[in-house]
Amino acid sequence: MVFNYGVDTLTVDKVLALASGELKGSVQSAEEKIKACRAKVEKMAQSDKAVYGVNTGFGPLCDTQITPEQTSLLQYNLLISHAVGVGEPIAPELSKMMMICKVQALSQGYSGIRLKVVERILYFIANDLLPVVPKQGSVGASGDLAPLSHLFLPLLGEGEFWSGNQLMPARDVLKEHNLEPINLQAKEGLALINGTQFILAHAILGLDKMHYLLDLADVCGALSLEGYQGSSSPFKEALHKIRPFAGTLAVAQRMRDLLAGSENLAAHLNCERVQDPYSLRCIPQVHGASRNAYLHLKELAEIEMNAVTDNPIILSEEEAISGGNFHGQPLAMVLDYASLAAAELGNISDRRSYLLLEGQYGLPRLLTESGGLNSGFMIPQYTTAALVTENKSLCFPPSADSIPTSLGQEDHVSMGSISGRKFVEILGNLEKILAIELMYAAQALEFRRPLKSSTILEENHSIIRAQVKKLEEDRLLKDDIQAMIKLVVNRQIKVTL
Repeated sequence: MVFNYGVDTLTVDKVLALASGELKGSVQSAEEKIKACRAKVEKMAQSDKAVYGVNTGFGPLCDTQITPEQTSLLQYNLLISHAVGVGEPIAPELSKMMMICKVQALSQGYSGIRLKVVERILYFIANDLLPVVPKQGSVGASGDLAPLSHLFLPLLGEGEFWSGNQLMPARDVLKEHNLEPINLQAKEGLALINGTQFILAHAILGLDKMHYLLDLADVCGALSLEGYQGSSSPFKEALHKIRPFAGTLAVAQRMRDLLAGSENLAAHLNCERVQDPYSLRCIPQVHGASRNAYLHLKELAEIEMNAVTDNPIILSEEEAISGGNFHGQPLAMVLDYASLAAAELGNISDRRSYLLLEGQYGLPRLLTESGGLNSGFMIPQYTTAALVTENKSLCFPPSADSIPTSLGQEDHVSMGSISGRKFVEILGNLEKILAIELMYAAQALEFRRPLKSSTILEENHSIIRAQVKKLEEDRLLKDDIQAMIKLVVNRQIKVTL
């Protein structure tokens, strides 16, 4: 199966498939569009009429016209002058996603780039030649200028590629592949470095993580409910039909499915308790709200990954619009919303972990029958508390901030690159928080034996116990916690029936 760039529609799943090599990409179906737009740019480049980025300087130098003889040097200078990123490099998989999304944008036929440049990027993707891109330096307005400049320096024989965990000079890698550096022509530098692909790649990575973690959070909640011997009545369909948010309805249904057939809960249908604390009773409302945020981000990200976000946009031989399609605000704001949604999943998870430690309804305090001499599970909740507060601090919305750049020409910026990075960081902390809740819930379930839980929850209990044994007396928990985190990161906990 082949994905036809510029013709087929990208989705999160397709980007991931292209990045993993499961799906092959081709630009053949878009060749005519790319060539036709390039012809328009070449005509403009020879014109006496000033066209931004084609025969003028950039940013505040947009009123300085460039001769045809200076065109190639102008594009080269653009990339090397804008490659000013700092900090640790982003993960190589993010560099690959950036290139995939950029090829889709360039193949729409509005960017004016030559086919040979697009084909070179495709070669990089197909052969896992992944450029090194520093994570800091983009304000997310004229697109992700600094990271995209680093991403495409290797086209010029500059910059570096990943070689395993090492960095290799791009010029040396090109020689190994018998490739010559490309001399960029009019408009091509701008087509490459204007765009939101850094923000977008982080959104895609985050969406992939969050999709699993949303499902996992429901499993964690169900296991904790089983351990606490709470009530499943707050998940009844009739209750949620009269407040029918999509996310809430989905989570309530999942909770009913996850708990179906539980002997443990059935044995306590008529107990004296009237209601459970909110962290159990309100799982559909809280997890559901986070699902709504996820769906919103997914919708906007999939629009963006099929959009044209460079500048200027070539509409005809006479018209090149210098607009603002590169501005990251549409993604920045929803990434900040999704970050809050992910942080809240951790917030309520920590409360459930704490609940299981209180020693209520047949559970021993701190989930140990040998309290006093043993601290049991007292301290891992300190870790979840710390991670939850760290995530709260990461929820400040960068999209609410703007610092003018480029001598005021770029006087409002999105800071969406920071929103994207923080979103992924919050999700990484969430993985750890949910891992610890799973460890607590599995321990709590031990005190409900011989009663069995539902089939899927018992399967997950067995998966956990294969890595982490029941805590009888204090032991070094560091290894247990790491084993639980590994189960979550590797998606070994079953989340669907």
